[in-house]
Amino acid sequence: MNRRKPEQIVKLLRKADEELAKGEAVEDFCREEQISLATYYRWQRKYGGLQVEDAKRLKALEVENAKLKRLLAEALLANDAIREFLEKKPDGRGAACHD
Repeated sequence: MNRRKPEQIVKLLRKADEELAKGEAVEDFCREEQISLATYYRWQRKYGGLQVEDAKRLKALEVENAKLKRLLAEALLANDAIREFLEKKPDGRGAACHD
């Protein structure tokens, strides 16, 4: 499967707009470009109206967002582990040692 970069998708959508303006059917264009209609419409919904630089920036933000979500999940797991450790700690400060 050939993955396309966002900037390639934006260029392809511009080409599609030109071809469709000339009267070519969406189905024919998709067949020539070897993409499904569903893929075309998904790309149109996500990248339609963007410039190439906007698409690059969008991709960079998506990557950064995924990294931040992963870091947050790791921090929350670490906090839970510390909380569990402190609750089980037998030095009188944890919740497990109430007499």
